[in-house]
Amino acid sequence: MAKDDEDVLDCLVIGAGPAGLTAAIYLARFRLQLRVVDAGKSRAAMIPRMHNHAGFPGGIAGSELLARMRKQAVLFGVNVTAGLVESLALKDGIFTARVADGLLRARTVLLATGVVNNSPRIAPEIHETALARGQLRYCPVCDGFEVTDKRIAVIGTQTHGVNEALFLRMYSPDITLIAPDGEHALSREDQANLAQAGIEIVHGPCGAMRVEGERMIVPVRDATLTFDTVYPALGSVIRSELALMLGAEASEEGCLVVDSHQRTSVPGLYAAGDVARGLDQISHAMGEAGVAATTIRNDLAKSRALYR
Repeated sequence: MAKDDEDVLDCLVIGAGPAGLTAAIYLARFRLQLRVVDAGKSRAAMIPRMHNHAGFPGGIAGSELLARMRKQAVLFGVNVTAGLVESLALKDGIFTARVADGLLRARTVLLATGVVNNSPRIAPEIHETALARGQLRYCPVCDGFEVTDKRIAVIGTQTHGVNEALFLRMYSPDITLIAPDGEHALSREDQANLAQAGIEIVHGPCGAMRVEGERMIVPVRDATLTFDTVYPALGSVIRSELALMLGAEASEEGCLVVDSHQRTSVPGLYAAGDVARGLDQISHAMGEAGVAATTIRNDLAKSRALYR
């Protein structure tokens, strides 16, 4: 397939989590010239074992799923480069991405950069241990089933904390909502809903958590509480800054607004996975990536960029 400007990629994929790797597989099979740049911070890699991803009856570790996806992408010639995209610019229909060893140019860019969870007060080494043991969890949609009938704490308050506590209530009657920094600021409606569900409300501040055997120890004010598992409901940081540099439309939280084909408001810039507004689930991210990759191929074909 002949092209002018051989140094210009058809697509630069930023991020090699489930969305980025799925898109890369599609794009490579469309015989497009692409490159994947990955900072190595996929949230999926933190999952000890997922049980809601179809096709793995015994579950699969997030790191193993990513390794399998990367191996599949490489089989089709995908080049995955470890590194950070420091900036992104757009001029005359060509994107320029600055990386540590120079510049990359591309006709289109797919952002699959994901999000970073805000963690509670906990030492990093304890955080990793608790996460591996399932004593600390971040996704009740993913693994609420695994904590059925357990004693559960939700660290959070207001809408996000209340909604997460109420969601987990369908798995266990023993839920406690703990304010992270001080007293809860709950509406009367929220208080009534929590009371009706039998969810205990505990004011903070919440101190540094620790692990004791099979339990999580959560200090609050003058008390020390014990739980089987803890869910932080403290929000997340959306890795959308590269798109925001270009003026892409985003929600108040920073999630990119996309159309039904994963196009952002910036022509040639696409987004898939948790960085885009939608359901933060691996299967959903992979579906978005398939849509985005196919749209990229079709949009390039319409602009005749594939046939030059």
